[in-house]
Amino acid sequence: MEFMTYQPAAADLGWSFFLPILGLVAMIALGVPIWVAIGLGTLAAMTFTEALPLSVFGASLFEGINAFALIAVPLFILTGDALVRSGLSDKLLNLAQATVGSFRSGLGSSTTLGCGFFACISGSDAAGAAAVGRMTIPRLVERGYPLPAACALVAAGACTGILIPPSIAYIVIGLVLGMPVSTLFLAAVIPGILVMLAIMLTNVVLNRMHGFEKGHERFSLRNWLHAVWDARWALFVPVVILGGIYSGIFTPTEAASVAVVVVVLVGFKQGTLRLSDIPRMLESSARVCGVIVPIIAIAHPLAQMLASLSIPQTMVGSITSITDSPVLIILMMIGVLVLAGCVMEATPNIVILAPLLLPLAQMVGMDQFHFAILMITTLGLGFITPPLGLNLFVVAGLTRCSVLAIARYAIPFVLAMLSVALLVAFVPWLSLWWR
Repeated sequence: MEFMTYQPAAADLGWSFFLPILGLVAMIALGVPIWVAIGLGTLAAMTFTEALPLSVFGASLFEGINAFALIAVPLFILTGDALVRSGLSDKLLNLAQATVGSFRSGLGSSTTLGCGFFACISGSDAAGAAAVGRMTIPRLVERGYPLPAACALVAAGACTGILIPPSIAYIVIGLVLGMPVSTLFLAAVIPGILVMLAIMLTNVVLNRMHGFEKGHERFSLRNWLHAVWDARWALFVPVVILGGIYSGIFTPTEAASVAVVVVVLVGFKQGTLRLSDIPRMLESSARVCGVIVPIIAIAHPLAQMLASLSIPQTMVGSITSITDSPVLIILMMIGVLVLAGCVMEATPNIVILAPLLLPLAQMVGMDQFHFAILMITTLGLGFITPPLGLNLFVVAGLTRCSVLAIARYAIPFVLAMLSVALLVAFVPWLSLWWR
């Protein structure tokens, strides 16, 4: 999807522009649905500034979701739901436990690895936190973790949902910036794995400091081979998704549809899924898509309005008037993304900030794929940082543990993920290795 271009309007960027933007922020703060707030703010700005005729708005909304790649979003969500209902997610967690459970802090490491396995199929953070949390948090507490620490570990591990491909966030930023999703998936592999390893390492350090885990299992090759065989169908799904995409057999959207069919058929074959489960799966996936898709639709008129007023160019000029140091500018961008992630979910942040920050990133010599990977990696912190911290609320809802108590234990994981984001920012090869 490429945004239509318009000649910049001679609009006064005074209260005619900033008042609707302040109204947008106020609506979000008051709990108005994001897509409603953005839509009303965009309409008000278009009216007051006369940047674009209002007749553009309706057609632009349709154009915003008239993209074949967007079909992959509900399909990947449906795949994750089917993975949980069919019991395949449990088999992935058992495999993770058999693989790294014998290491020091092995249960915590296997929890994080299980989140990574789940991310390879569902591409959703909240779904990973709920699915993995139900199974692992009681085990972690039994092993010696305080309940808030166990919740924080699961919440942090589930952040890999938007970082490890296939990821819904990369589909969204690909649509917003007009970039190929399959290439973004490829570019995200190393940064996503680095975040997962950073969370594992942080948990190991915390265990050495506090001695959470009282013991560990002995590694058994026989048990590991049994776990691999038991999880063979679950492992087959990411092979189908990523292997099919990179071999050129099908597109990311087609891969998502194949993944749904494979998981559902396996569930039927194993007797863990019934026809009566299908309506509930579709309803659950539709609820999630009902939050994401309207935001993507409203992104189109918003981007057109900002472009018509030359807002990205104005923003670049304002920042470069403060400093022309590429290092400082990149650090400022990271700071903006971290703060935005604290108060708003990833999808609206991508919709609003990606078109604004991309010109700034390109001005300091950053490749557009490098920028996209940096943006998603940094926004991943927002899932475990208050006041929004979606994953914190998911695991808190599972355990009735205080969100603030979980957030305190999540601080080391936030610092670890921020370290990876800085590494991605200043080592371009990590996201451009595929070239």
